[in-house]
Amino acid sequence: MRISEVAESEDVINSYQRYHGMVRGEKVDCVPRIPILMHFAAAYLGVSYAEFASRSEVMFEANKRLVEDFGFDQLDIMSDPFRETSAFGGEITYMESTIPRCTRPLADSKDMNLLQAPDPKTSVRMKASVDCVRRYKEFGDQEYSITGWVEGPAAEAADLRGVEQFLMDLFDDEPFVCELMERCVEVGIVYAQAQVDCGCDTIGVGDAIASQISSDMYERLVLPYEKRLVKAIQGMGALVRLHICGNINHLMPGIAELGVDIVDCDWQVDMEQARRVLGPKVVLTGNIDPVSAVLRSDPERIRQELRAVYETVGNPYFVNAGCEIPVGTPVENLRALCEPMEVQ
Repeated sequence: MRISEVAESEDVINSYQRYHGMVRGEKVDCVPRIPILMHFAAAYLGVSYAEFASRSEVMFEANKRLVEDFGFDQLDIMSDPFRETSAFGGEITYMESTIPRCTRPLADSKDMNLLQAPDPKTSVRMKASVDCVRRYKEFGDQEYSITGWVEGPAAEAADLRGVEQFLMDLFDDEPFVCELMERCVEVGIVYAQAQVDCGCDTIGVGDAIASQISSDMYERLVLPYEKRLVKAIQGMGALVRLHICGNINHLMPGIAELGVDIVDCDWQVDMEQARRVLGPKVVLTGNIDPVSAVLRSDPERIRQELRAVYETVGNPYFVNAGCEIPVGTPVENLRALCEPMEVQ
């Protein structure tokens, strides 16, 4: 189905209803579409990535234009993983064409007292994302799903320590890692609450580094802190969307214990296994390769690959690539990804 065909249907519903209807197992008019647009969004608006990542009004305008031009169903605040890190005291350098860099992680000391106290009301980068959510609400409250984001406990700990040092900490200082992840969860809960209060119906939890550790280490060290974060967010009345880039097949049994509502699946994920392990009520998203199947593809192949994934997992499902839509993706390819797909 094309957008025009859906618009002519007597059963047309808005994006917010479509998104939450799929989550609840209700009949909807087409499969909801939630592409991750960061670098593409900045380029589409014609601004530097530094402007996109640092100015809430620019992020809002970019995503507003995209959702209007491509007809997908969700607004979000994704830009980079360092908003909380900056608030903790990490030094962030904005880049013209890519995500900010953390040029001074807090890796040299294990003294937790050196961490600043992040506050979404005053910490510059956290406040900017909350301001963007507020703009989304004014623009599209109950018209579009609005997704906020927080870093997961392992990801934020890795942002603060540096990836290499964090992975070493997991092996040689478990008590410190647990203390640090506990602090990260405490901040994540406060940050999520600020976003929900301003209009988010969903909070994404990005814990990308988890794909790089063993299932045993994940379940023993990381999972308890993810559970606490997920439970707290759901207690706010929001849905939780877990995003772990890469191959997470080995983590699926642990992820199944989290009780999250939505799981992003990168192109390496075995979708039959994901559905079998996570069960029939978790919304699965994505699974097509952002580079080979979107950037370097064509509209017909995109339609075929999405349909193949959807036929494998069935409902509930959201259309998405495995991860971010790359900058340079032809506009017609993104349009194909965002075309209404008939519900099974």
